[in-house]
Amino acid sequence: MKKESVPVRNSLLLLLTATIWGVAFVAQSVSMDYIGGFTFNAVRNLIGALTLLPVIWGLGKAKSAEEKKRIPSSSDRKTLITGGICCGILLCLASNFQQFGIKYTTVGKAGFITACYIIIVPVIGIFLKKKCSPFIWIAVVLSLCGLYLLCLTPGEGFAIGKGELLVLICAVLFSLHILVIDHFSPLVDGVKMSCIQFLVCGILSGIPALLFESPNLSGIFAAKVPILYAGIMSCGVAYTLQIVGQKNMNPTVASLILSLESCISVIAGWLILGQNLSGREILGCVLMFSAIILAQLPQKETAV
Repeated sequence: MKKESVPVRNSLLLLLTATIWGVAFVAQSVSMDYIGGFTFNAVRNLIGALTLLPVIWGLGKAKSAEEKKRIPSSSDRKTLITGGICCGILLCLASNFQQFGIKYTTVGKAGFITACYIIIVPVIGIFLKKKCSPFIWIAVVLSLCGLYLLCLTPGEGFAIGKGELLVLICAVLFSLHILVIDHFSPLVDGVKMSCIQFLVCGILSGIPALLFESPNLSGIFAAKVPILYAGIMSCGVAYTLQIVGQKNMNPTVASLILSLESCISVIAGWLILGQNLSGREILGCVLMFSAIILAQLPQKETAV
């Protein structure tokens, strides 16, 4: 029973992560009316790091006396810092490539290409000896079909331009981010690694922001609502849930669940902004949800 509950709990955490990210598309879009992409990513990630400091303090206070006595070795600290830096660098590159790629392509194409990490992750995983059952490969194909129906409109075409290329690089970087988390999350404290990740990403994004965008407080305050949502919820909460949820999870299954952010963003647009869903988009959502359910079957079987 305990073994079965772990993947179910982790799947729910990743689903919550995808939900927060899906709604964050609205915040990400609105913020660009006030500040540049590098500035947005720098501020949101630094807020994400600050959000986690009281969480880390609270978790430290809640530890048992026995746990408090255990002093982390230099090897443990090195692994934590290495994991945080690696995740932070990849997150910085991926999020900024996505931010600027969206400028030169449609939102639908950007969403479809970004979510293609669901096929990139298992392909890279083959070289890392990460095995996937036939059910998961079928789920990947099914999910790609759902994304196609969800994100691309008939007659839109799919020429590879500047924007598509930038977002494709983003998808590869997010795939590597997922695999790096898969490697480090069982070895370190997920919340602490997440905090380091945001600090690194915020600092690295801040350098080009100061060089190319001349950020000012009036612009940041004007975009305070989307920045706070992106910083506290999308960064502080969601990326931490991703690290905790991916612990001991098959990275391909994790990427399938996280890809639901595209599906949820469409549903959020319908519920929050009153944007109507077409029959094509509804079918795309159904295919993606079916893929996620199918991907869970091997997990339950192997837990028995």
